[in-house]
Amino acid sequence: MSKVEDYIITIPDFPEPGVMFRDITGVLDSPEGLRLAIDELAGLLDGVEYDVIAGAEARGFIFGMPVAYKEGKKFVPIRKKGKLPRETVEKTYDLEYGTATIEIHKDAIKPGDRVVIVDDLIATGGTMKAAADLVEELGGKVVKMIFVIELEGLEGRKKLEGYDVDSVVKYPGK
Repeated sequence: MSKVEDYIITIPDFPEPGVMFRDITGVLDSPEGLRLAIDELAGLLDGVEYDVIAGAEARGFIFGMPVAYKEGKKFVPIRKKGKLPRETVEKTYDLEYGTATIEIHKDAIKPGDRVVIVDDLIATGGTMKAAADLVEELGGKVVKMIFVIELEGLEGRKKLEGYDVDSVVKYPGK
């Protein structure tokens, strides 16, 4: 196999009928698949000037950290509320059935930092918009958002309008 999408496992009708679940663990199961994903994510950053890579819990850590390592950049975790030990800023956002809150250390992003946000998947864009809001609240500038998978049918790019968004693999449905 030679493409990242070859390692993504599609599970029909999960978690409900009509949904095609795109399982990223097939990428993680394979050293070649993981290497391809990290290399392709890093490739999406060619020509981008940035200082920091941030990743949202938990799969943004899985993919963001090795990209930061490969690129020689600082990595900043964006975590669920209550998981970071120092002073934080937080953002609450809407989910399909409720809300969620994410946090970032108050000193993690410096004014003027150029930030790339990494995650495994862009669906509706809610988590990434909240992450971008946190970066900007701290004075950083989001210069790019990159994803392994994009579910185009959920139109997450609409919520992220004005940001440079890119993904390795695009699926037209939900």
